[in-house]
Amino acid sequence: MSTNTDDAGKKTEGGTWEVIRVVIQALLIAFFVRTFFYQPFNIPSGSMIPTLRIGDYLFVSKLSYGYSKYTFSFSGPGSFGPMFKIQPFSFPGRVFFAAQPERGDVAVFKLPSDNETDYIKRVIGLPGEKVQMIQGLLHINGKPVGRRKVENAPGTVPPGARSRNVEVFTETLPNGVEHLTYDYGWQPQDDTIEYVVPAGHFFMMGDNRDNSRDSRDPGVGYVPYENFVGRAEVIFFSISPDGSFWQFWRWPQTIRWSRLFTSVD
Repeated sequence: MSTNTDDAGKKTEGGTWEVIRVVIQALLIAFFVRTFFYQPFNIPSGSMIPTLRIGDYLFVSKLSYGYSKYTFSFSGPGSFGPMFKIQPFSFPGRVFFAAQPERGDVAVFKLPSDNETDYIKRVIGLPGEKVQMIQGLLHINGKPVGRRKVENAPGTVPPGARSRNVEVFTETLPNGVEHLTYDYGWQPQDDTIEYVVPAGHFFMMGDNRDNSRDSRDPGVGYVPYENFVGRAEVIFFSISPDGSFWQFWRWPQTIRWSRLFTSVD
């Protein structure tokens, strides 16, 4: 009788350790993937509307631009903002698969002023180029980019203020990349100086042009190549602002189903 009890105890103990082993392996695999390949982020602000919306969760490819010390800097679980900082590797420059960001890429980078806060914007100006806004129209190297009005849509400016119509445009960058932008009418950032992008730096802008803190702002400025974390690839989850990722019982009403598994362009 005691032998059967011992066997049952061994089986239970063995099953428990098997579960623990599987969990540890899964966590190690997830950590490895997050560190070297894809990192999840969620969008907390409207600076990239209409491309990215508040409540979007996306994967960022770390392989796109190679690795830098900021690629391995963890600033919080799937969010933008320095909740905590862990930097397991530190080295100058970029290594492995170090491709240059391309114009039109939607990319995550570390804010140059603190090298900790994660920002996500679109690559607009490349090293050595000239970028300027003139009456709300983007100019690159002295030439206006193509822009075509699509529609009027409801919006707020600034966020939380009274509602007003916003003009939606299709903007075509010099390399042929097309994306949508929001325009609320004239704002101070619609007329700027001519920015000359330094070597090894990039000029970043939000698609929600009148509600975006980007390279037009001295607090952001030109972004060093080293500060890029990766390129946004796909939206894997999206929930409306009045919902919550953790309130799964409300998902049928709050999930934006049409945005799931869509590529970021």
